Amino acid sequence: MCFLCLWNSRQDSSHYAAKVWPPRQSTQIGRHTVVQHQLLVSSANVFLSPLHIKFGLMKNFVKAIDRDGDGFQFLKDFFRADKSDANLKAGVFVDPEIRKLMLNQEFDSRLNPLELAAWNALKSVVANFLGSHRHDQDGDIVDRMLKAYEQLGVRMALKMHFPHSHLDFFPRNLGEVSDEQGERFHQGISVIRRAVPGSFRYQYDGRFLLVPTT
Repeated sequence: MCFLCLWNSRQDSSHYAAKVWPPRQSTQIGRHTVVQHQLLVSSANVFLSPLHIKFGLMKNFVKAIDRDGDGFQFLKDFFRADKSDANLKAGVFVDPEIRKLMLNQEFDSRLNPLELAAWNALKSVVANFLGSHRHDQDGDIVDRMLKAYEQLGVRMALKMHFPHSHLDFFPRNLGEVSDEQGERFHQGISVIRRAVPGSFRYQYDGRFLLVPTT
């Protein structure tokens, strides 16, 4: 759910067309079907992590590219030693992997025109909105990425919805915030996934747990 508005994650036809959704006036349990627990903090005090927004944008880009195309085959070869096919298809990446891929020009050459447009737009958002310095025209940069994602056929997800409909909720000093602890956690989880046979996900229930997906 979006804690700021009544965005409907299943209303695919409206996702790119509608930027403004009815504001969420209440988080009462049982209301609007998706509210299951009391909020721990006020919505005004929620911080949207740039690292996790980046993860979400990357995930949805990879899930949308052609599975039989040269771009996806490059990803399989490039991360063969570090990433299972299941995690690759799900678009699960940690920050060093994303940065390494963004510096690789061969990947760009393997993408078809729609994929390349979306990839370049994502790199621009990472550098000019989610990076250390926020560009004065960040709204236009985000809009270009979203249009490229729409043309590629990327399904709108929650981490795309926030920059699409709630760009003003991101603080101007977003790039000054360090996500080091969050990134260390994700890197640790990826190491465990490689070391433990089978496919796992993690969940939080007072502590972090590895849970088999099968």
